Amino acid sequence: MSEDSEKEDYSDRTISDEDESDEDMFMKFVSEDLHRCALLTADSFGDPFFPRTTQILLEYQLGRWVPRLREPRDLYGVSSSGPLSPTRWPYHCEVIDEKVQHIDWTPSCPEPVYIPTGLETEPLYPDSKEATVVYLAEDAYKEPCFVYSRVGGNRTPLKQPVDYRDNTLMFEARFESGNLQKVVKVAEYEYQLTVRPDLFTNKHTQWYYFQVTNMRAGIVYRFTIVNFTKPASLYSRGMRPLFYSEKEAKAHHIGWQRIGDQIKYYRNNPGQDGRHYFSLTWTFQFPHNKDTCYFAHCYPYTYTNLQEYLSGINNDPVRSKFCKIRVLCHTLARNMVYILTITTPLKNSDSRKRKAVILTARVHPGETNSSWIMKGFLDYILGNSSDAQLLRDTFVFKVVPMLNPDGVIVGNYRCSLAGRDLNRNYTSLLKESFPSVWYTRNMVHRLMEKREVILYCDLHGHSRKENIFMYGCDGSDRSKTLYLQQRIFPLMLSKNCPDKFSFSACKFNVQKSKEGTGRVVMWKMGIRNSFTMEATFCGSTLGNKRGTHFSTKDLESMGYHFCDSLLDYCDPDRTKYYRCLKELEEMERHITLEKVFEDSDTPVIDITLDVESSSRGSDSSESIDSLTYLLKLTSQKKHLKTKKERNSTIASHQNARGQEVYDRGHLLQRHTQSNSDVKDTRPNEPDDYMVDYFRRQLPNQGLDLHHNLKSKIKECISFQSKKTGINWTDDEKRSYKDKGIVQTQEILQYLLPIVHSTKNMQTTQIKQLFNPRTNFQIQHQIFIITKWNAKHEIYSSILKSDLCLTREKFKTKSGYLQKYKEIQHILDSTQKSPFCNPRGCYGKLFRMGPV
Repeated sequence: MSEDSEKEDYSDRTISDEDESDEDMFMKFVSEDLHRCALLTADSFGDPFFPRTTQILLEYQLGRWVPRLREPRDLYGVSSSGPLSPTRWPYHCEVIDEKVQHIDWTPSCPEPVYIPTGLETEPLYPDSKEATVVYLAEDAYKEPCFVYSRVGGNRTPLKQPVDYRDNTLMFEARFESGNLQKVVKVAEYEYQLTVRPDLFTNKHTQWYYFQVTNMRAGIVYRFTIVNFTKPASLYSRGMRPLFYSEKEAKAHHIGWQRIGDQIKYYRNNPGQDGRHYFSLTWTFQFPHNKDTCYFAHCYPYTYTNLQEYLSGINNDPVRSKFCKIRVLCHTLARNMVYILTITTPLKNSDSRKRKAVILTARVHPGETNSSWIMKGFLDYILGNSSDAQLLRDTFVFKVVPMLNPDGVIVGNYRCSLAGRDLNRNYTSLLKESFPSVWYTRNMVHRLMEKREVILYCDLHGHSRKENIFMYGCDGSDRSKTLYLQQRIFPLMLSKNCPDKFSFSACKFNVQKSKEGTGRVVMWKMGIRNSFTMEATFCGSTLGNKRGTHFSTKDLESMGYHFCDSLLDYCDPDRTKYYRCLKELEEMERHITLEKVFEDSDTPVIDITLDVESSSRGSDSSESIDSLTYLLKLTSQKKHLKTKKERNSTIASHQNARGQEVYDRGHLLQRHTQSNSDVKDTRPNEPDDYMVDYFRRQLPNQGLDLHHNLKSKIKECISFQSKKTGINWTDDEKRSYKDKGIVQTQEILQYLLPIVHSTKNMQTTQIKQLFNPRTNFQIQHQIFIITKWNAKHEIYSSILKSDLCLTREKFKTKSGYLQKYKEIQHILDSTQKSPFCNPRGCYGKLFRMGPV
């Protein structure tokens, strides 16, 4: 049955004459089935023995009529008796009759990215009366919003482009997935192009796909698209446009290929609305005269391509047994959204034990690379390999290969015909406006009631970053183990596909602006492994693929690697799983060590001295070395809190000063979590105040307070670069990290002599500190003396440098003599007793100001 409700009213189809032709076409195929089988309905007999119904068919066998039930009409599935539903367009869209088709082809060697020469020009085209408009698509602006659809779009005679008999190029984009709004001839062989925004919007100009004819071979043509809106683009990093020649395809069986010279992406003059636009320019020589050629942003994959692919599956007697194709819902334009259920036919009641895996793609219609990954996945999972068979025996796959067919058909980049981004509306209750995501969410909800969903993945394309990577969700509000487990599958994928998939580019967080995406909504519904897989429009910076573009075969291979990683992730032998988990733990410690000096505004001295302000245990022991101890301290990252959170924390500390237990064991037990998770929120007060803070006698309520504070602190280890707004290369990132490590080593060399003083404590004293039954007063005194000695070493080293400076100044200025004597007096007094007046000692030194 359909994932859509059978009670849905299909009588509200668009008010178009095409509806009748659609119904006639369907009945034509039904009648062909009847004639082919020599069947009659029971209603055709006058015998009262037969009920008057059209659901019973009479088949003539061995001299007699045998009744049987009619097969279900293919309202919700794919009909095996004829072609799939024809594509429906908004009624005002002009569509040419010619069907555009391309061959599949993979270049013999990877195609390199473009390397700038420094001689690229930035053509600017001010309005000129001499410019000639050679192509203009005005049909897209006839309606402010979607009204209704019909097969074939606008039925009025098409306005044909001017048939130039000179050397002017002719352009066309009124075909499925085509996008081109206007072309102006600005010079003999130069053309200024404008791509059409998404229908019923004024933005999202990224996808282009158009046809060119009437060219001459060997002539250098320049094309410049002038209305891109993104400041950053892969064209600035070597990406080339795609080109297809029909003559090359027929003569040499060559398909889409990367072309172009003098490629440059730059900001041009601001538009009339005040916004800045960006241009892409390139030059090219056509290989043949009078050829029919195409340019595209990425390898096209249309709704018709999907339907043809699904028809092949449905007509295959083997694959159709374990792949059931149904219609999830209908879009605004009444196009079908298909859902595939892939699993070995279930024969017993153990079917509920099979876990489910959900894959979706093309919620953004211009991200065609996601469809090629989906095709690779379907090719493999429906294949006859032993691993594919094992996957079908183990899981139930729910696959939605194209969530936004309306947008794909009309050539949108991001939106549906509602003029909205579907991947921001998974939480919407507007079923009529966003049917595909509404029914997808509903399907997942009902599926989770029947079986466990082990993984959800939404396939996308990325226009600013290389490689293939994933976005996951942040599990830091749960256990640390779960926090790392969400990263295991992407890590396995990077190991299985090291030259395409980049784990370092993966991010795991939930931003406020992304709460309506499929990834976040499914994660909040309870799917632990909820990901968005992002595939670059360009190529790889990894391994053997470094510096080359991805071909369709490269994208399809990711479908195989996805299946391979899924087998590794669910392998009963958990060796790979725990190996990856251990590697993630090591990776977390290493990254935290680097980022503690990059992201935290707390000095390292404060980190080393604030042991007593921690709220989680330390790993230190009686035999710990000073270097190891310091590395453990500095490897903890402090979470940056909002101003409201900081004020709330300060207030809670002030209210809890008379309630917290200053047991050394409890303090050390809470040390690691505090330094790794939260930013130091203490007010800026003198250190002598802290001495008094630890001298107070407190009631025995610290254990409950400890658990309360611990439950409020969240681990937040980020894998992002410090400057996320910059598209850094791998070499730049490596240089930045190396610089941070060098800085860290310099700071450690300065701090090691200071922390070394803590080693003077005897073993018996340390044991007493860790013994909760030890007399509190003894622990308290030992703790303060140790802390005081460490601080005294630091302040003494600082003040001695100030004294040296003071002596030099005393030679020329007698006014410093008094201050010099005061400092020397305070230093002498601190040598006598570690217990000083809370308002004296070092507090006086800092109130004196600089020497």
